[in-house]
Amino acid sequence: MSWLRALKETARSGLKIERQRLEPLVAIRGAAGLAVVVGAALALFGPAVAVSSAFGAFQAAIATLQRSWRPRPVLALLSGATLAVSTFLGYLTSTHIALFVALLTLWTFLGGLSWAVGPTVGIMASSNVAIMLVTVTLPGSVAAAAGHAAMIAVGGIVQALLVVLFPVRRWGAQRDALADALAAEADYARRLRHDPTVSFDPAPLMHARSAAAVTPRQARRRPAELHGTRGVAERIRPVLASLADPAVGVPADGPARDRVRELLDAAGTVLDAAALAVRHGEAVDVPPAAAAALRTPDTAAILSGPSRRAALRLIALLDDVVATARGAGAVESDHRTRQGLLRLLPDALRAVRDELRPGSPILRHALRSSAVVAAGYLLGTALPFGHGYWAPLTAVMVMRPDFSQTYGRSVARLCGTVVGVGAATAVVQAAHPGTYVSAGIAVLCAFGMYLVMRTGYAAASVFISAYVVFLLGTGGEDWAQTVPQRVLLTLLGGLLAMLAYAVYPAWETPRLHHRLADWLLAGGRYAAAVLDRYADPADTADVRQALLAARDTRIAWREALNKAWHEPVRARALSRDTAEQAGRALAQAGRVAMLIEAHLPERGAGHDAEPVPAAAALAEVLRHATEDAAEAVREYRVPDWGPVHEVVDRWGTKEAADAVLRGSAVQLLDALDALAGALAAARDDNGPQTREGSAAR
Repeated sequence: MSWLRALKETARSGLKIERQRLEPLVAIRGAAGLAVVVGAALALFGPAVAVSSAFGAFQAAIATLQRSWRPRPVLALLSGATLAVSTFLGYLTSTHIALFVALLTLWTFLGGLSWAVGPTVGIMASSNVAIMLVTVTLPGSVAAAAGHAAMIAVGGIVQALLVVLFPVRRWGAQRDALADALAAEADYARRLRHDPTVSFDPAPLMHARSAAAVTPRQARRRPAELHGTRGVAERIRPVLASLADPAVGVPADGPARDRVRELLDAAGTVLDAAALAVRHGEAVDVPPAAAAALRTPDTAAILSGPSRRAALRLIALLDDVVATARGAGAVESDHRTRQGLLRLLPDALRAVRDELRPGSPILRHALRSSAVVAAGYLLGTALPFGHGYWAPLTAVMVMRPDFSQTYGRSVARLCGTVVGVGAATAVVQAAHPGTYVSAGIAVLCAFGMYLVMRTGYAAASVFISAYVVFLLGTGGEDWAQTVPQRVLLTLLGGLLAMLAYAVYPAWETPRLHHRLADWLLAGGRYAAAVLDRYADPADTADVRQALLAARDTRIAWREALNKAWHEPVRARALSRDTAEQAGRALAQAGRVAMLIEAHLPERGAGHDAEPVPAAAALAEVLRHATEDAAEAVREYRVPDWGPVHEVVDRWGTKEAADAVLRGSAVQLLDALDALAGALAAARDDNGPQTREGSAAR
């Protein structure tokens, strides 16, 4: 993609308004907490303290709106405490510009590294730096700075108390994650009716798994319908694929296929009903037609062999979904223990340390953002505009580890600032509001921002800009001077952020082949683990962990691919078509491994759990072949699947008596050959490349 087209696409994405479900009650709660803090501070301490405490409450409410599985009160408290510390330390050095710039650079660098822990932590750290730039200008002494910091922390405490006292959709995030996973499987079941080999996006299941990680205290308080349902839903997906696939199930046409389509449609209806019930905390209402389709005795008469086993297992699993969604039946422990914040500190430090290496996108982001914020502050201070902090404030708020978000947010920030400041100016010139009226309008702007925060950064920037203008007006800022200065300095900060990424980028495009190799390696290990269990049902190999690793690498590949398509660099090793073909091939290989897993004998199944020795040989050769293939992909070579072909070709009807295993092995080889074919075609189109030459590009 050319630079011109990349700029056009990122600008369009930054101004895009997304259709998201609004949560007015949550927005009202956040605005109410802000109003309480501002009103009390105005009455007790005056406008300057009210402004700083308002920033604390404002930021704490934003923290509770982040997409995080942590308890909302904890996020609010953490936000208020860290902002209070940042403000106090910032004020201590603010009188010496060299010390303040050094602290600002260090704080921004650490905030950039915090993205290694997760986006929620990264956003909170960036916001702390941005707000610190404003709040350090408010106190007049060290004692006053300590008081301002304390009021900022109080703002976080107030927001946390409101979340506890006035919960809105308690467990709502976990309900939505589980409901989305069930709805995704319902959609998958319906798509299988028309395309038996259609791909399934595992992201909803991964999100539901993350949502199921709770503390022991939360586990005791969690609603009954959130127990067990996800575990059952995980087992439904491979059964759906196994039932629909013609290679291991029923023929593509005929009465058996018609019956399979009825079962898939009924499964989709039941899963949708369960998703709706979980999302709203209501009773499951299964339509009678779907229940009848699942209960008809014709299933056992029409289907036979693997398809009959898959159908019976699907019916039993759907019964479990309905029972667990109702909070009844055999409830299993369906949660992963989430550690407290203090216990997570070693893992967080380890994640940050892992990013301290050359070529790390997170390290590049930290270096880039700290340099831009320091330069923006010095430029803003040197320019004769006053309020020089607007330039670094804008830069730190828009900069992200990837190109598209940084450029898109820069455009959205500028447009939102112009609209927000213009609207605020018109209100001021027409009404000349006083201190309390300005504070009230600022609270209304905060409510608007909370309401539209998830619909797009441009819309949120409008309310943020107006909020800051009215809030600073509460403290006596000169309206006429603040407006034009802020627009110009916002433009400067956005341009610095965009220029920094162009000069010191962290492109995802040159790393695509490494992401593909990671997915290939994890997928091969998952398939080998499944085959090991097939060869020895008593094997204790953790197939589940191998599956999760394969899902993680697949999602990482997809996210990298989405970022790469917006970057103004050319992927010479992996064109867009090649990448899509390779992705489809690996997704198909993962689907086949899932089919094999669906037919694994249950542990403790007695005489039914018969070992298949042929699977052990295939598992061993597949494990080594995928390791060699992953290395080949990293070195821009075409994988060789010859050893895998030799094992499968040697299989006779006596050695591999299991028809499901043999049919699946052939499908797996077809998928791996498709991957090799896509990479070979790309190599032929681009010409021979050496490893050193490709890396240099």
